[in-house]
Amino acid sequence: MLLIPDSLVKTIPTLYGTEYSKDPLVRCKFFLPGTGWTWYVTEFDGNDMFFGYVVGDFPELGYFSLKELENVRGPLGLRVERDLYFRPQPLSRIKSGQR
Repeated sequence: MLLIPDSLVKTIPTLYGTEYSKDPLVRCKFFLPGTGWTWYVTEFDGNDMFFGYVVGDFPELGYFSLKELENVRGPLGLRVERDLYFRPQPLSRIKSGQR
C-alpha cells in the first residue's frame, strides 16, 4: 500500500502551516495493525517529515517520518497502513476519543 499518494499530499499543510491554529485539522491516519499505535497527520513537509498526534505508549504531539512508518513492522511482520476510511476532522475530536 502506498502510504501517502500525491493526491493526499496536496491536501496537507506544510510543516508549521497550522502552528497558530487552535484546533488544526487532522488530514490522515496511519495505524499499525495488532498494536495500539496510531499516527494522525496535521502537517507534512511534502517529502518525509510529518507533524501530528501520535498515540502509542502515551499520546503526544510530535514529528515522525514517512521512512520510519514504511520500515516499522508489527506482530507477524505487519506493516503500517493508512486508514482509507478516515475523514479529516479537528484534532480536538481525535484527542477526545470521538474518532
